[in-house]
Amino acid sequence: MITLFHSPNSRSTAIVMALHEMEVTDRVTLRLTEIPRADGTGRADPANPHPEGKVPLLDHDGVHVWERPAILTYLSDLFPDAPGIRPTGHSQRGPFLSWLTYYGDVVEPVFIMKAAELEHPYITAGLRGFDEVVARMAAALADGREYLLPDGFSTADLLMASPFMWFRDYLPEHPAIRAWFGRVTARASVQAVGAQDQLDAKKVA
Repeated sequence: MITLFHSPNSRSTAIVMALHEMEVTDRVTLRLTEIPRADGTGRADPANPHPEGKVPLLDHDGVHVWERPAILTYLSDLFPDAPGIRPTGHSQRGPFLSWLTYYGDVVEPVFIMKAAELEHPYITAGLRGFDEVVARMAAALADGREYLLPDGFSTADLLMASPFMWFRDYLPEHPAIRAWFGRVTARASVQAVGAQDQLDAKKVA
C-alpha cells in the first residue's frame, strides 16, 4: 500500500499535483493531516509518521520516503511508465534528477533566505543567490522550449514552479520564465489540486 501524507496548501501540494500528472491517484492513498504552520497555527498529527510532523511523507508498505525531490524520484522509479517523469535509461533522466535536486539543494533555501531578508556571503557562495536562480532558469528556457526539459513537461516543472505559486511577487519579469510559469499553473493538475486544497483545508483546520 502506498500512502501520501498531505496537508492542504503546503509543500505536499506539489506532490499531489505530480500524482495527478502521473495518472496514479488511484494507486496512492491520500491521507490528510494537520501540520504546524509558520504562522503558529496547526499542530503535529501523531498519526503522521514524519519525525518532525511535516509533509510530504510517502509510506510504501512501511518504508518511509520524505523530502519532495526524494519522493518525486522514488515515484518515477515506482511508476516508470507514468507520464510526466523520465525513467531510468531515458536520455533526459540526468537533467530531470538534476532539476529535482537543484530545487531541494538550492532553490528552496534561496527563497527562504530571500523571504527572511537574510544576506551573507556564505549564503551566496554556498547556495547561490536569487539572481543566480533566475539566470539558471532563463538559460534553460532561452532556446524557446516550453518547459525546463527540452522534450516537454515533467514533474520537475511543478517543483520548480511551486515557490512562485506561494510568492507571486518574486516571479521574475523575464518573459520566458513568466510564460513557463503560466503554462505550468494552467495545467489541469494544478487547477484541480488547488481547488481541492481549499476544500480540504477546512477539514484539517
